[in-house]
Amino acid sequence: MNKKKMAVLGCGYLGGIVVQAYTQGLLKDYELVGVTSRTLASAQKLASLAGCACCPDMESLLALNPDIVVETCGIPGLRANALSILERGADLAVISIGAFADQEFKAQVEEAAARLGRKVYLASGAVGGFDVLSTITLMTRAAGAEPTVTFHTHKSPGSLKGSPVYRPEMEAAEAQAFQGTATQAIALLPTRVNVAVAASLAAAGPDRTQMEITSVPGFIGDDHCITVEGAGAKAVVDIYSDKSAIAGWSLVALLRNLASPLELH
Repeated sequence: MNKKKMAVLGCGYLGGIVVQAYTQGLLKDYELVGVTSRTLASAQKLASLAGCACCPDMESLLALNPDIVVETCGIPGLRANALSILERGADLAVISIGAFADQEFKAQVEEAAARLGRKVYLASGAVGGFDVLSTITLMTRAAGAEPTVTFHTHKSPGSLKGSPVYRPEMEAAEAQAFQGTATQAIALLPTRVNVAVAASLAAAGPDRTQMEITSVPGFIGDDHCITVEGAGAKAVVDIYSDKSAIAGWSLVALLRNLASPLELH
């Protein structure tokens, strides 16, 4: 069986999980041909672990002609490289879904993928239930209405430090850190609410998804509760994780699903 050539863009914590899964034989349908990262040392480390090429830049990575590029580099890196990846004939597996809250960028990527016959796969990250979110949204719109979609996240105040929503008093008592749309949330917190954008894309869209972030002193990890309701149906998806590893492993699960003769949707 011919293996798909895979490349990794971004060699931080999440990229390391994908490479780790590859070295453990969990991605046996793929050949990891190369990695690249903003920090050369991190790319060298993962390349040495996997026995693949360490590429100093995106151009040298694409010169390896990967069939699919796995993105773990963050929103700015995805925005800078998505179109060139598609233009060079590779599919794209994305974890930095927050980039698609920008409707212009989303439209550019969709147009390029359609024109070139390529696919952009959005990993679930730290949330799930995309199938039921999109099903209830479809049912509701077919009935001539819009679903009600809410996204409530609990975080520690420490995880919000350095952001516009952080306030010192959050360290002492539970407090509302943010309330608004998913689009507004990603504008304020571009590296912290990818999950909200992911869920909103599966449902009513980031402008129609109401988001709330609650800061809880001493809280470890993240808890995300998504509710979608319409057309006589309601779904509540609540997912907790104590660290961000679940996002990296969601990419591994996505890649395995793409290679499987039985796809889960």
